[in-house]
Amino acid sequence: MPEDQNIEWKEGWRDEYLKWICGFANAKGGIIYIGKNDNGEVVGVKNAKKLMEDIPNKIQTHLGIICDVNLQNSKGNEFIEIVVQPYVVPISYQGKYHYRSGSTKQELKGNSLNEFLLKKAGKTWDDIVEPRASFSDIDILAIEAFKNGASKSKRLPFIKNEDDIIQILDNLLMLDNGVLKRSALLMFGANPCKFFINAFIKIGRFGSSDDDLKFQEVIEGNAYQLADKTLKIIDQKFLVSPITYQGLHRVEGWEYPYQAIREIILNAIIHRDYMGAPIQISVYDDKMIVWNEGSLPDSLTIADLKVKHSSRPHNPLLASAFFKGGLIEAWGRGTIKIINECKKAGLPEPLFKYTSGGISVTLFKNIDITTSVNVNLNDRQINALEYIKEKGKISNKEYQHINSVSRETATLDLRELVRLEIIISSGIKGAGAYYTLK
Repeated sequence: MPEDQNIEWKEGWRDEYLKWICGFANAKGGIIYIGKNDNGEVVGVKNAKKLMEDIPNKIQTHLGIICDVNLQNSKGNEFIEIVVQPYVVPISYQGKYHYRSGSTKQELKGNSLNEFLLKKAGKTWDDIVEPRASFSDIDILAIEAFKNGASKSKRLPFIKNEDDIIQILDNLLMLDNGVLKRSALLMFGANPCKFFINAFIKIGRFGSSDDDLKFQEVIEGNAYQLADKTLKIIDQKFLVSPITYQGLHRVEGWEYPYQAIREIILNAIIHRDYMGAPIQISVYDDKMIVWNEGSLPDSLTIADLKVKHSSRPHNPLLASAFFKGGLIEAWGRGTIKIINECKKAGLPEPLFKYTSGGISVTLFKNIDITTSVNVNLNDRQINALEYIKEKGKISNKEYQHINSVSRETATLDLRELVRLEIIISSGIKGAGAYYTLK
């Protein structure tokens, strides 16, 4: 049985392993084996019978929980199995909260601790009341815009006849005994930053590097209006609109698919951690990156974003209002829509990844490499560049295959592209070597 996120092997007992038990109890449970080495091999443990008395008592005394502690035997070597069940209430050890994440244990602090405690209490951040707020902090125009969207989308067809703001917010579960919740202020607040200082979006236009910031813009407003305000600023100041003609009519397009950008921004607003940094949009010559602080649910991976997946938004009340207001079309399909919109526009697949404590989405511009370099390339090299644009990289063997040439010819062509600084080598020797665009 391999060691994974639910299994831990220890050769001997130390009281500090109570932290691991605490971490398992706060996560999905797990098993700790005392008397196994790092390879999972039974090496035995001394004083097993005494530990069988001490460990359960220490668990109950320091953690306040009960675990199954079993004495096992393998080929004459005794070892101990500690089975930890997940607990619905938060468990602490010496006043600190530990959590098992992946194959590591971490002590929860700051925002992570707040989120953990809320989750254990059956709450989410946007479900908490904001006692400093009053109904004068609600923007009536945002409520009216929501009513129009909800009526037009037919998700709340009769809301257009409802004039009682309190009733509307109560139906959206954004009130608690008449007190506004955080979700109400984010969604419809006249000035959400008054209560949540980082509830804005920051856009920067960069040159050739991250240090080369040309100019930037800050967009504030409630969540219902923020996406459209941001798109307008991006269009006016940060992107170059390609111009085409339909007959005699001039048509201005977008460098990136409008619907993809809109979906990315909406996702960022819904899923972000509002106790962290603001949403950040970085625009470069060849790509655009949207980053928001937060993480995926425990059982969801980056790879899952590329297929249909369950929707578990970080701020469910906010997400529900976005859906009812007609801003998002379906649950769990936003990332698929982003990918499909890029494919329809003939652009490379967007890149989703964890970075700097959050999740980023990168859109790539389909720059024609073959015409942007001031050199003459042969047809084989042009084929290779198109292949890299689509696949992300190319190996010598793949170059041979797509061009039906020998290894020697492929090597010479690739070396020339490297010399021209159009592509770069991975630096790997042998069969694993590959090349990417510079």
